[in-house]
Amino acid sequence: MAKKAESTLLNMVLVLTIIAVVTAAALAFLNNVTKGPIADAKKAKTEAAIKEVLPEFASLKSAKVMLDGDKDSTNCNLAFNASDELVGVAVESSTEKGFSGHLGVMVGFDAEGNITGYNVLETQETPGLGSKAGEWFQKDGKGCVVGMNPATNNMTVKKDGGDVDAITAATISSRAFCDAINRAYEAFTKVKGGTDNE
Repeated sequence: MAKKAESTLLNMVLVLTIIAVVTAAALAFLNNVTKGPIADAKKAKTEAAIKEVLPEFASLKSAKVMLDGDKDSTNCNLAFNASDELVGVAVESSTEKGFSGHLGVMVGFDAEGNITGYNVLETQETPGLGSKAGEWFQKDGKGCVVGMNPATNNMTVKKDGGDVDAITAATISSRAFCDAINRAYEAFTKVKGGTDNE
C-alpha cells in the first residue's frame, strides 16, 4: 500500500501557489477573450445613443473638452449636415451624485443648445425608482427635458427652484440627472465655441 504524503507547510504552500497560478492564468485568458466583444458592444451602444439623441446628420466629428474640476475629458460628437453646418452635438456626460453613485448619460443638443434627446448609458440607481430616468425625462415623460435649453431653463428639480419635475420618491437621482445635463451643456458650450471660431 502506498504511503500517504505527509501534510507539511511546504506542501500546502506549494499546492496553494499552483492553484493561484492556474486560476490567474485562466482569468487572464478569459479577460483577453472577452475584452474585444465588450469593447465592441460598448462602442455599438454609444453609436446607437448618438443617433437616438441627435437630429438627422451626414457626418460626425469627435472632440474632447475638459470641464472645470474634472480629471478626465468629456467626449463630444459634433454632427454636421451635407453642407458641413453644425446641426447638433451629442455629449457623453456623467455624474457621481446619484443615490448609488455613477450615472452616465448621452445628451443631444441642436445647434442652438436645445435638448434634442438623451439616453441613459450607465446607472446604478435603485430599480423602479432612480432607474426610471430612462423614460421620466423623455418627450412623453412627466419630467420632460427634451426641448428645454439650459441657457434659458433652470435645469434643476422644482424642489430646488428649477424647471424639472423630479421622479417621484427619487429626488436624489433626479438631481443627479440634472447635474449630468448641466455638465453636458457646459461641454456643449465649450466645444461649440470651438466650431464658431473655425
